[in-house]
Amino acid sequence: MTTTDWPYDADRDDPLTELRIPVTSFSPNWKYTATFDRESEARPTDLEARQLASFIDEYREQWFNETWKAKLAERPFDIDSGTPTKIFHKWADDDWSYRVVSWTRGPVWVPVFPRLRGTDLDDRPNWAGPMTLVEVMDRTHTVSDEPMKRWVEWKSTHPEAFPRMENSGTAGEHR
Repeated sequence: MTTTDWPYDADRDDPLTELRIPVTSFSPNWKYTATFDRESEARPTDLEARQLASFIDEYREQWFNETWKAKLAERPFDIDSGTPTKIFHKWADDDWSYRVVSWTRGPVWVPVFPRLRGTDLDDRPNWAGPMTLVEVMDRTHTVSDEPMKRWVEWKSTHPEAFPRMENSGTAGEHR
């Protein structure tokens, strides 16, 4: 395969590509459902990789009809012009943030960069880090105070990605 056979700005040979998870910059050129930021300080664990893949699967199942799902399957990643791409960044073990490509104001990452936490630049104290990947994903599915019911149900029906942890309130919590 030549470079021209791979038009995507995602890393073609990254192991996450096999799971349909694009590894890109913090501002990808394509409208992927979700990506992993290649500039992250740490890589996802196997469980976190399954969670990222499941996050993408949930979006596809929620928003696309069978005809469009078949079209999405023709590419190595889920790409749609109407998708608000979410980029996930891993700072350290159980320390994740995300951003949405369309954001034009506010912090680059939520929760903010670790060095900004607790400073006057940390303008979302109720979203203070560190947060696990599941906690960050829950935030992306939260409209008011709680994650949307469909997301909670998705996690509970996908134990391969969101195993029920002892002493946790929802499937996939790690704290």
